[in-house]
Amino acid sequence: MPGTDPILLDEISLLLVWTAVAIYVLAFIAYAIDLARRSDLALKAKDEVVARELVTAGGGGVIGGSAGSSASTAASKPRYLWARLGTVLTTLGFVFHLVATVLRGIAAERVPWSNMYEFALTGLLLIIAVYLVVLTRYDLRFLGSLMTGLAVLLLGGATLAFHVEVVPLADPLKSVWLVVHVFVASLATALFALAFGLSVVQLIQARRERKLAEAPADAEPKRSFLRTVPSADALESLAYRFAIVGFIFWTFTLIAGSIWANDAWGRFWGFDTKEVWTFVIWVLYAGYIHARATRGWRGTRSAWLSIIGFTAVLFNFTIVNVFFKGLHAYSGLTT
Repeated sequence: MPGTDPILLDEISLLLVWTAVAIYVLAFIAYAIDLARRSDLALKAKDEVVARELVTAGGGGVIGGSAGSSASTAASKPRYLWARLGTVLTTLGFVFHLVATVLRGIAAERVPWSNMYEFALTGLLLIIAVYLVVLTRYDLRFLGSLMTGLAVLLLGGATLAFHVEVVPLADPLKSVWLVVHVFVASLATALFALAFGLSVVQLIQARRERKLAEAPADAEPKRSFLRTVPSADALESLAYRFAIVGFIFWTFTLIAGSIWANDAWGRFWGFDTKEVWTFVIWVLYAGYIHARATRGWRGTRSAWLSIIGFTAVLFNFTIVNVFFKGLHAYSGLTT
């Protein structure tokens, strides 16, 4: 952009990043309070419905068909105000995060994902974006603490450890595949992150369900937020759906990377460390999808495969980029 100072724009972008991190912290706190309170709210709503039914029966009143049913349903559904506040704060943090990412791109006069800092900036932006979009269809606000906590740790950590000044693109990166390949990889990572979060909660919920099956129903602590979370089976099914979509994008990432490698280096595959780990991740998620679909690997084993897959994604982004040398040495960090 003519007439703009790249250094100034980057400084503003950095300020907005830290503002987003601070807002994500507040969102994390609001979601954490929601988890602490939602069990009580659910029990209170249930008690109100029971009391209303008893009063109606005792007074001889008749609640007409659908109207009575709708009233009971509305009354039985608790209002999680702290979860709503957490979602509002997450959305506000996302706006600051988005503006910071756009400003970084304007300062660099290119897409903002050519080094580790920029990839973290864009990748975490997409993780929050996917989470907020999914909320319009599924009530996954019980994942709010995990998703915003992930954003705080990874975005704050990446800014402290990986931030570099704006520099021109290396010659191999001057390609349309930079736009397509890296963006799709970031989107796949966002979907894997959501599947990871669901799998973590699935493990916790499955443990609770096993304990309930072995003990009397009144043995469960009344303050367990897991009362308001879907069953382990439902969480597993949803995680599986997100993993499949993410796997499709990751497959495209692998193919696009091979085409780009041929354009840049004259070969589709060269067993570079980054290429190998991208393929390892593909194999892990392919194994997860295949095992669950055909081998009956459901429940705890399925959840652990999902968690291991996302752990490999994080390992590929951090450890491989920093400590392994290869043709994909575009971290931007000085050695």
